Amino acid sequence: MARIVSIDYGKKRVGLAVTDPQQIIATGLTTVASKDIFVFLSDYCKKEKVELFVVGHAKQMNNTDSESMQFIKPFVVKLKQTLDIPVEMYDERFTSKMAFQTMIDGGLKKKDRQNKALVDEISAVIILQSFLESKSKF
Repeated sequence: MARIVSIDYGKKRVGLAVTDPQQIIATGLTTVASKDIFVFLSDYCKKEKVELFVVGHAKQMNNTDSESMQFIKPFVVKLKQTLDIPVEMYDERFTSKMAFQTMIDGGLKKKDRQNKALVDEISAVIILQSFLESKSKF
């Protein structure tokens, strides 16, 4: 099997997570500057077989798109054009809060919890793990 890559896209940074080849466990991959994301993903896909990208779909509480989608939608279009790999959107509501709570529960010091790149990477892990769990229910 190939890997699934999760993308928590932001204007400045992109958090990335990846599954193992059996698509059982999601782990953090890295955080990349938004301007470098396509170079990073192209290089990664040359080294690893990727069958799907899961991109966080930023929604508000009333299920409408949040303001962030104005940046995410063009990214998804370019991603589909640049790499010939399917892309699915997955609800990312509360992932940043969940990531921050995970850092607290994991015992990270306050200074380490202020690392926004780490929050983005953990958010990508949460998006991917939630996606995997939703697929395993069927």
